[in-house]
Amino acid sequence: MATATLARHSLAHFMDLESIKYSIAAQPVSRRQSLHLFYHRCYYHKPCSVVVSMNGCQGNPRDRVPIGSIETRTFPAVTSPALATDTLNLAISELKANPPLFTSGILRLQVPIQQQIEAIDWLHSQHQIHPRCFFSGRRQSKDFMEVTNGNGYQKSNNLVSVAGVGSAVLFSNVHPFCYNDWKSIKRFLSANCPLIRAYGAIRFDARANLSSEWEPFGSFYFVIPQVELDELDGCSMLATTIAWDNAFSWTWERAVDAVEATMTQISSNVVKLSKEVTRSFILSNSHVPCKMYWDLAVERALQIINRSSSPLTKVVLARSSKFVIGNDIDPIAWLACLQVEGENAYQFCLQPPNAPAFIGNTPEQLFHRNCLGISSEAMAGTRARGGSMALDLQIQLDLLSSPKDHLEFKIVRDNIRKKLEAVCDRIVVEPNKAIRKFHRVQHLYARLAGELRSEDDEFKILSSLHPTPAVCGFPTEEARLLIAETEVFDRGMYAGPVGWFGGGESEFAVGIRSALVEKGLGALIYAGTGIVKGSNPSLEWDELELKTSQFTKLLKLEGPLRQKIESSGIIN
Repeated sequence: MATATLARHSLAHFMDLESIKYSIAAQPVSRRQSLHLFYHRCYYHKPCSVVVSMNGCQGNPRDRVPIGSIETRTFPAVTSPALATDTLNLAISELKANPPLFTSGILRLQVPIQQQIEAIDWLHSQHQIHPRCFFSGRRQSKDFMEVTNGNGYQKSNNLVSVAGVGSAVLFSNVHPFCYNDWKSIKRFLSANCPLIRAYGAIRFDARANLSSEWEPFGSFYFVIPQVELDELDGCSMLATTIAWDNAFSWTWERAVDAVEATMTQISSNVVKLSKEVTRSFILSNSHVPCKMYWDLAVERALQIINRSSSPLTKVVLARSSKFVIGNDIDPIAWLACLQVEGENAYQFCLQPPNAPAFIGNTPEQLFHRNCLGISSEAMAGTRARGGSMALDLQIQLDLLSSPKDHLEFKIVRDNIRKKLEAVCDRIVVEPNKAIRKFHRVQHLYARLAGELRSEDDEFKILSSLHPTPAVCGFPTEEARLLIAETEVFDRGMYAGPVGWFGGGESEFAVGIRSALVEKGLGALIYAGTGIVKGSNPSLEWDELELKTSQFTKLLKLEGPLRQKIESSGIIN
């Protein structure tokens, strides 16, 4: 009852501020910084079990020397998580009696389990150990297809998903992610230990004001988990990672003690999630911007785009939707529900200590690197799926033949190709233009691949590809400035890179179709849409509703609101 009262009180502040926020939207960003903080101050943080670790980005980068040892040790396979936990605890005890000679290093201990345990189920069973993370690559299903002259495209990956708790090494700071930060992460990684990975995300715009709900994430946030469950095809693996560096005053003894503390909290009793949430009435919801101010923002963007003297051809405007409901939102339970319709998308969760969880179900890949091989995807233009095969085909043909959507797609595809050409010898685009279908939506799509000239070009690719025209606009800087002038909420890591760095392989998605979720209060759900010549404000608003429907379907809406949404065909 107290939670609901607090939530309603907080929402009253949102509603009162609506007209004020947009009356000053045209003012300089510095005049609006306090509004970012005030608008989101409703978020409070519940205490959780926090595991302390070192920050690999602290200190002077010039003083850092290569890590003394990077090693993975694999133990014999066992039949259950409990036996795997026992094996790891015994191994840690033996290591305490025989410490390594190196003053720095990272050691992964892993135990195969002869059963496939879903990583999301394991994570949900770990009783709020923070930080925690989850990343799932694409899992193809018979419903997934890329339409290119009637041919399908399929790919398999043995590692299905990863869930982690605790932090062997944290990498975070308030300054923009830079080359030295990337090198600090790569310092702990090796191609010889491919499952030692740093999972995390980067802000959409590190130059934008950092609002209170995003403060725990900093400008970037990556973590090598202390304990993780790797879900594989047909089996699983429980692992613990110990990292130490005397230069950071994080000795071997401190690192082992921290891992032991985390292991005492690990639950081996993994209960399968139902993939359904207990629905509850929405106590209140609000959008920033509301429909009226959205229309004004889109019209203003179109005026700029249509000027003959303006270089701007596309800008992506976003919306933040606040939902307060009658019971707790469990971010992991929500993520499990998103998996049901997201087998061909990326699912992710990133939650620092005492912070909201950033979760998402994104269809869009930023890039995938394997050694020197690099691939990326262009995705733009959105339509709903049809209720029948005939209607779905009709919608597909409409999307393929739409001049407005082709322009939006071409801007994205050509821009990605140009950026890849800067660091690759040859670029292959195949398919050049196709339809990629998902459970609720379908998009125009192209895949681009090339070969990097150097592994150090990975940082160049990340920093140049982000933000793509699909989430920012084109030209990038003109679009970014217009977004900063127009939007009065902090995107945070929405639409930013989300994924992982490994020694010989890395993969990042674009953090769209995402939400910031706090147990006990509610959710901020984010969505954006590309504005180009010919865009219609009302149709773009409908696209926002379509994109957020994967989250709103998890809620039991109030009668009038439900009828309105169902009549527009948004909720299935």
